[in-house]
Amino acid sequence: MFLNELKQEGAITRKMLARIPDDKFGWQPHVKSMTIKSLATHIADLPSWVGMALNTTELDFANNPYQPQDCNNTKDLLAYFEGNLADGISQFEQANEEQLSEMWTLRNGSEIYSSGPKSDIIRISISQTIHHRAQLGVFLRLLNVPIPESYGPSADEQ
Repeated sequence: MFLNELKQEGAITRKMLARIPDDKFGWQPHVKSMTIKSLATHIADLPSWVGMALNTTELDFANNPYQPQDCNNTKDLLAYFEGNLADGISQFEQANEEQLSEMWTLRNGSEIYSSGPKSDIIRISISQTIHHRAQLGVFLRLLNVPIPESYGPSADEQ
């Protein structure tokens, strides 16, 4: 189920990331918002969480600070996303269902953010992709960039 969902959401995400204009990577709609570069890089990272969840027992930010990939144009961003998506698909193809019930923890040192079955972190990563992709859609709309279809035609593709 997760494999099929990752492939479906990957196809939609690819279309959205491909719409980002190279000259807008530093743009943000509000001072409290991420830049398009930060948001899009995070979206492109998320498929890599499949392998991390399946093959580790935790992520501790105290020992592994987040170091985002430095993508400065749409071509590089898409290449990064495609690599992570291919790896996520491959990880699912090699996994067994029993792994999904093993425990996994997200922490920052002694502060535990969440702990639960590996299936939960995989669900969160897919949900995060959808959530942040919607944010990116708003950013693109504000820049007057046509929004691609997702689960049906967009207002720009009717």
